[in-house]
Amino acid sequence: MNTTVAEGQNNVEVAPNSQTPKPATDANVTPLKAKARPSKAKSARRATRPHKSVTVRNATDTAHPGSKTAKIVGLLRRPKGATLNELMKATGWQPHSVRGFLSGTLGNRMELTVTSAKSDNGERRYSLSD
Repeated sequence: MNTTVAEGQNNVEVAPNSQTPKPATDANVTPLKAKARPSKAKSARRATRPHKSVTVRNATDTAHPGSKTAKIVGLLRRPKGATLNELMKATGWQPHSVRGFLSGTLGNRMELTVTSAKSDNGERRYSLSD
């Protein structure tokens, strides 16, 4: 049974055996929803064609005269080849840079076969095999 209590000009209905409302707990909190990803805009750039690999048959034709590549190829084409110290002196590079050039540029990019062999005194000699 509901009773009506007059308070000033407002009527307030009070239910019998009513309890005060409980404060909000974590269980009453609305869980977060995953945000939708915005759609990606189209790129303004057009697709380019893939690079073609270039096969180099003659390293002296591709190296500019007087360049470090030409100097190294010239040293490696000698009958005995060249030591690491000779290649470093000709280019002014560090040892790891010379070795990286031999394997990366000459071996992979220019597709030349670089061979190395240790001499009797323990020094390694590099040469190009045809």
